Amino acid sequence: MSRLLKALEDRILILDGAMGTMLQQYKFSEEDFRGERFKNFHISVKGNNDLLSLTQPQAIADIHRKYFEAGADIVETNTFSSTTIAMADYEMEHLVYVLNYESAKIAKTVADEITKANPDKPRFVAGSIGPTNKTASMSPDVNDPGFRAISFDELRIAYKQQTEGLLDGGADILLVETVFDTLNAKAALFAIEEVKTERNIDVPIMVSGTITDASGRTLSGQTAEAFLISISHIPLLSVGFNCALGAEQLLPHLEIISKQTHAATSAHPNAGLPNAFGEYDQSPEEMASYIKDYLDKKLVNIVGGCCGTTPEHIKAIADVASTYQPRPFSKAKNLQII
Repeated sequence: MSRLLKALEDRILILDGAMGTMLQQYKFSEEDFRGERFKNFHISVKGNNDLLSLTQPQAIADIHRKYFEAGADIVETNTFSSTTIAMADYEMEHLVYVLNYESAKIAKTVADEITKANPDKPRFVAGSIGPTNKTASMSPDVNDPGFRAISFDELRIAYKQQTEGLLDGGADILLVETVFDTLNAKAALFAIEEVKTERNIDVPIMVSGTITDASGRTLSGQTAEAFLISISHIPLLSVGFNCALGAEQLLPHLEIISKQTHAATSAHPNAGLPNAFGEYDQSPEEMASYIKDYLDKKLVNIVGGCCGTTPEHIKAIADVASTYQPRPFSKAKNLQII
């Protein structure tokens, strides 16, 4: 924690870019996803990107290395969907602990290697904890608005298992990200606090919500301010937003939370908005120009990229950020809103 806090005091930290965007470039086949270990698995596993930490670990390590070489201080583990809830789609719930453990171990090995080569710039691993594919706040059935596909306790149990695997594998930070339903995030945060208490440890926690459209609200209906208030009972390293929007569209929402929290703030937006084919066209230079607005206004302490971003985007952002002083934030354990 001390090295991380010192780094945050010294400079704006750079988060990595998209894992999925990079994996698409490999064009892995069904056989590549299966590897030798899952050669005879009974259903298709193509598209289960988290599984690649077990079957194509070198590709995952290479992607982490490319982001570090582009200037990232923090890389995220390849575990966005590594919960029993999300892995149920592939009938791989039994693999959750090992997926998180091995993914964190891969990222930590690369981080340590890069840090050893340049000890003055330590690199960190954030355990990626995604929102799952179910929501605790809303019904998936328009004919039954009271129905819930998942309970808080089911989420808590799943997130606790994920947290334990990430920490055992060497994650330095836990990143609860792409929060579209704050109740899901609260279950993750509850699980993390349980693990911290049981192990008598302190772990820096980042929380990153997602504003889903021009309404300025999360999918479960919260404004940026409401989102911030609803998680302010947890001591956080940082709070911010990622995904759904490009850097330009995310700006007003970052302004709101940056003014109202003592914690560090983060942003990792998409490379613009998707085109008609669902692809992202924003160039590294264009994205970096929008990130410069964040820095001019002192809105963020940690910045990186989400969907559509590559090491080239991260390098452009890192180059711009290197000329700015970090946004002031509190190091107090209980970081309340202003």
